Amino acid sequence: IYILLYKELALALKINSVYSKRKLLSIHENVRVLRYPDHFSAGVYLWSHHEKLVIVDYQICFIGGLDLCFGRYDTFEHKVGDNPPLVWPGKDYYNPRESEPNSWEDTMKDELDRGKFPRMPWHDVHCALWGPPCRDVARHFVQRWNYAKRNKALYEEAIPLLMPHHHMVIPHYMGRSKEIEIEGKSVLDNTEDIDREDYFCSRSAVQDIPLLLPQEAELDNCNGFPKSNALDSTAGTSVSFAFRKSKIEPAVTDTPMKGFVDDPDSLDLRMERSSDVKRKLGSKAADPEWWETQERGDQVGFVDEAGQIIRSVSQWSAGTSQVEESIHCAYCSLIEKAEHFVYIENQFFISGLSGDEIIRNRVLEALYRRIMRAYNDKKCFRVIIVIPLLPGFQGGLDDAGAASVRAIMHWQYRTICRGQNSILHKLHKVLGPKTHDYISFYGLRSYGKLFDHGPVATSPVYVHSKIMLIDDSKALIGSANINDRSLLGSRDSEIGVLIEDKELVDSRMGGNPWKVGKFALSLRLSLWSEHLGLRKGEINQIIDPISDSSYKEIWVATAKMNTTIYQDVFACVPSDIIHSRLTLRQSLTFWKERLGHTTIDLGIAPKKLESYHNGDNKQTDPMDRLKSVRGHLVSFPLDFMCNEDLRPVFNESEYYASPQVFH
Repeated sequence: IYILLYKELALALKINSVYSKRKLLSIHENVRVLRYPDHFSAGVYLWSHHEKLVIVDYQICFIGGLDLCFGRYDTFEHKVGDNPPLVWPGKDYYNPRESEPNSWEDTMKDELDRGKFPRMPWHDVHCALWGPPCRDVARHFVQRWNYAKRNKALYEEAIPLLMPHHHMVIPHYMGRSKEIEIEGKSVLDNTEDIDREDYFCSRSAVQDIPLLLPQEAELDNCNGFPKSNALDSTAGTSVSFAFRKSKIEPAVTDTPMKGFVDDPDSLDLRMERSSDVKRKLGSKAADPEWWETQERGDQVGFVDEAGQIIRSVSQWSAGTSQVEESIHCAYCSLIEKAEHFVYIENQFFISGLSGDEIIRNRVLEALYRRIMRAYNDKKCFRVIIVIPLLPGFQGGLDDAGAASVRAIMHWQYRTICRGQNSILHKLHKVLGPKTHDYISFYGLRSYGKLFDHGPVATSPVYVHSKIMLIDDSKALIGSANINDRSLLGSRDSEIGVLIEDKELVDSRMGGNPWKVGKFALSLRLSLWSEHLGLRKGEINQIIDPISDSSYKEIWVATAKMNTTIYQDVFACVPSDIIHSRLTLRQSLTFWKERLGHTTIDLGIAPKKLESYHNGDNKQTDPMDRLKSVRGHLVSFPLDFMCNEDLRPVFNESEYYASPQVFH
C-alpha cells in the first residue's frame, strides 16, 4: 500500500501530515508513506498537491473532490446536528467556519460544543472508474511517487521505486531494466498473469528511476482561448499524451504503442475493452450492496462511456518537462461546444475574461463567449453555477483574523458581478435584465435542531464538488477548483476525468426530443433532486433542464423561496441586505443581545418568531416556518458586502502574501 501525502507548510495548514504518516505506518509493514514536497529544498511554498485519488490493482480507481479526512462524510440530508454523537464522532463533527482543530491526535475529543454549534454539512462528488482508464491514473501516481523519491528519498530502501506492470503503458525503463514486450497480448489477457514482483524489478535508485515523463501534446494555448480542437470530445477522439525522452535519457528508445491511451486511433477499442473489463471485474461489484444500499445510489449504475484522464502538473509537482493544463483546456473546450446548458458545481469560482492581466484561466471567457453566441442566435442557453455561500475558513467576516476569507470573497465577486472584469457586469451591458435567463449563481443551506428540544440552527452546506455537466451528455469530475491555482498546471497538482456517454437515452431539451447520456443524465438528476428536495415520483419534472417549467418554475423559484424563509427565520449571513461591515456589525450585535448566543454567521433561530397583524403580536415556532423549505438550494447573495473593498489591508499579514495564494 503506497500513500503519497501532501507535506503542508505548518504555518499555513494544521493538517499535521506527520501524525498521519506515523499512524499509517503503524498499521502494517506493507504500508509505505511518502510526504512531499520538502518546501525548502524544492523551493515550493505556495502550491500544494490537491488531487484526491485511490487506485486498486490498476483496475479500479476513485477520483474526484473528496478528501480522506475528518468532516467529509455526509448524506444527502446534510444534517446540522448530531447530539448525542451517533454519526459524526469526535473531530468528525466539523465546522471550519467556527473552529479549525489545532490538533487531530485526540480524534474522539469534540472540537465544538454540539449543543451550541452546528456542524458544516459537506457536499462533494467522487466517482469510481473500472478498466483501462485506471492505468492512466496509476501511471500518474507512479510518476509522482518516483519523482518524489528521486528528490527526497533517493537512497531510502523503505521507499521503493514503483515499476509499472507491462500491461500498464510504459514501453521503456531507464538503466538496466529489461525491455518489455508491449504487443502480443491484449490488456485482458495480460491482467490474468501479472507477476507481483514486477512492481519493483529494479533497486538502483540512481540509474533506474522510471520518471514516466509524458510529452504534453501540442494543446492550444488556454491562456488566451483554446481553438476548437483543443479537446474535441464531440468528435470521439482523445487528446494524445505521447511519451518523450526525459531530462534523464532513457536507455531504451520509445516504442510505438498500440491499443493504449497514447494511440490516437485506439479510443473505440479502449472503450470496448473498458466495457468488457467492467463486465468481468464488475460481476462482484455489481451486486446490489455495492451501490443500492447507498443514498440515491440506484440512480447511477454501470454505463458505457469514453473516458479521458486530464491533469494539472508541472516540473515541481510531477517532474514533467512541460506544464500540462489539460483540465483547463477541457473546461474551455467543453463550454465552447455546449449546445444547450452548462451546469457547474465548484468550491471556488475565480476566473478571468480576455484581457484580464491578473487572473489567467479563461473559463469565464469561454462562458461569456458561449452566452453571447446564444444571445445573438436567439437560442435558449443556461449556465447554472453552484458554489459555497462563504469560503470554508475560520473567522467571522468582520474579524481581524479573517482576512483570508474576505480576500477569497473579493476574487470571487470580482469574477461574478463586481467591476469591469466580472461576467454579469459585461453581459448586463448587452443583455440587460435578460442576463439572468442565461447565467445564475446559487449556494446550498441546511437547517435542523442541534438536539431534541434544542435550538434550531442553520449552516451553509459547503460545496466542495468540482464537476461540470454539459447537455446531459458529458461530465467532468475531478479535484480541480475553478481558479488559477488549480487550472494553470504550474501551481497546484490536480487530476480529473472527462466522461462522454456512449449509451444514449431519450430525453427532452427545451421542449424538444433529445438524446442524452445515461450517466450524465443520472448524475444531474441525482444532484438536482437532492438540491431541490424532490421525491422519487417528482424527478420527471426536471428531466428537461432548460425549459421554463423546470428552470424558472422549479429551480429558480425554489432557490428564491428557500432564501426568503432562511432570511425570515435566522437573518443569517451572507445576505443581500447587508452591504457593509458596519451593517454586519450592527446585525451581529442585535442578534447576540437578543438570543444570548448565536453562531459566527448568525445561524441560531429565536425560540419564537414574532409577527404583527392588525396590531396583534403573533408568535410561531421557527420549525413551522422552515417546513416550507424544499431541499437545500438558495440564491447566491450577489449584493453581500457590495460597498466594501474586501482585499487585505496593510495591517493584516495577508497583505504581504502573494495575491496568487488566494486565486
